[in-house]
Amino acid sequence: MVSGIVTVILLLLFVGGWIWAWSPRRKRDFDEAARLPLADDTTPGADDGADAQASNEDGETKR
Repeated sequence: MVSGIVTVILLLLFVGGWIWAWSPRRKRDFDEAARLPLADDTTPGADDGADAQASNEDGETKR
């Protein structure tokens, strides 16, 4: 009896999670999250760090 109740509760939780995940209201959020790995992670001024390194006359690089 108890195992049947637990099974029904878990099934309801699964169906609820499935409905939440496939809700049309969540589509935009999930689409944005899906594009995150493809997003350009450079920020303006990020290349300034490369200019901060300078070489002296001996060819040694200083930071």
